[in-house]
Amino acid sequence: MSRVGKNPVLVPDGVDVSIASGLLIAKGKLGEQTVPLTDAVKVSLDDGKVTVTPVDESKRARSLWGTTRSLVYNALCGVTDGFTKKLEINGVGYRAQVKGKVLNLQLGYSHDIDFPIPEGVNIVLEGDRDGVITVSGASKQQVGQVASKIRSFRTPEPYKGKGIRYSDEYILRKEGKKK
Repeated sequence: MSRVGKNPVLVPDGVDVSIASGLLIAKGKLGEQTVPLTDAVKVSLDDGKVTVTPVDESKRARSLWGTTRSLVYNALCGVTDGFTKKLEINGVGYRAQVKGKVLNLQLGYSHDIDFPIPEGVNIVLEGDRDGVITVSGASKQQVGQVASKIRSFRTPEPYKGKGIRYSDEYILRKEGKKK
C-alpha cells in the first residue's frame, strides 16, 4: 500500500480541475497545467478531492500510484502558488543581468553566456546586488530544470566556493595546499 498514493489531493479554491481522455487539466491564477494519466491507475474527482487508485495489484500499477498522486499535487500547487528556486552567484566579477527574455551571465569565461528564458518561467534578480537569481513558475519540473541548467554553467568549486549554487545548498569546503 502506497503511503503517498492513498491520500486524496484537496482541490484549492479558484482551481478548475477536469479529467478527460487520459489528461488531468488544472486551471488556476498562474496558468494551466496538464498531467498525463496512464491506464495503470484510476483518477477520479469527487466533491473537491482528487483520488488516485491502482487498477490492479501489478507492480506497475503500484509503482505509478504514488507517482501519479504526486504529479497531480504538484500541478494543483503550481497553478495556485507556483514554485521558486533561488540561486546565488559567488565570485569576483561574476554577475547576471536580465535583458528582455535573455539572462546574461558573466562567470569568468572569455565570453558572456546568454541563456534564453523559456516560456512559463520567470527569472528575477533580487535586490541591488546581482548575485541572487530567483527562478519561478507554475511547473515544478520546468523550474527545477531551468535552475539546474543555470547552475551547470559554473558549478561551485570546493576550495574558494566560487560558482553558482542553490541558496539552501551547502558546499563542503576543502583546505588548500600547505607550504
